[in-house]
Parts: sequence; structure tokens; C-alpha cells
Amino acid sequence: MAKKTKKKIPRKKGEFLYRGRSIKELRGMSLQEFTELLPASQRRKIRRGFNENHKTLIQRVKNGDTEIKTHLRDMIILPDMVGIDLEIHNGKTFNRVSVQPEMIGHYFGEYALTRQMVRHGSAGVGATRSSKFVPLK
Repeated sequence: MAKKTKKKIPRKKGEFLYRGRSIKELRGMSLQEFTELLPASQRRKIRRGFNENHKTLIQRVKNGDTEIKTHLRDMIILPDMVGIDLEIHNGKTFNRVSVQPEMIGHYFGEYALTRQMVRHGSAGVGATRSSKFVPLK
């Protein structure tokens, strides 16, 4: 049985395509048409509808706000958001993120990590059996 191979479409260097479509084409699509290109979990979230906070954020993007502060970590990056600067809350501070075309379809929370790397210090006196006999002088 012969193996079918996918024919790769050559693309220009520097041009970003999302599922074979340019940013210009993606911005021209309706939300329903764009939703069909997304993976299943993002597609389901959009089909279920946005709440008022999500709708307000989308409206601010359409109005042309370039710097937006938000706590909405579960918002999906849409083609209209490419090029704006977001400040996404990570639970403690706001992390500045400038939206690139490669981020389309991802969640805001993926770019503002909530957990930091643990850095342990050295053990104190009495913390281990061997340190019991260390002279304090």
C-alpha cells in the first residue's frame, strides 16, 4: 500500500501563516469562520460564548487601545490582537506581553506564568544529623 505524503506549500521567508492563511486573511474572517481553524478546546470555548469581561476586552481591542491591562488569563488570542501590548496578571504582578502572530489561538495565561522557580538555601544548624556535631565557634 502506497504511503500518502502531504504536499508542503512553500512560503516566503518572514511571512506568517496560520493554517495556510495570512494575518490579513484572518482579520477579514468573521469570528465563526476563524473558530473553525482553531483546535477543539478553543473552538468549544468560543462557541459557548464570551462573558461580559471578554466582550469588553474584545471591544477595547477593536477601538484601537494599544496597551491593555487584564486579569483574563483564559482569553484566546484573536487575529485582531496582533501588534498590541498586553499586561497580563499572574497573581502578583502584571507581565507585559506584546502579541506576535505566532501567538494566535493560545491563551493569555500561557504568557504570564504563575509559578516561579524554587531556589533553596543551605540547610541551617540542626537541620540534619551531621550538622549536630559542627562546632558553633
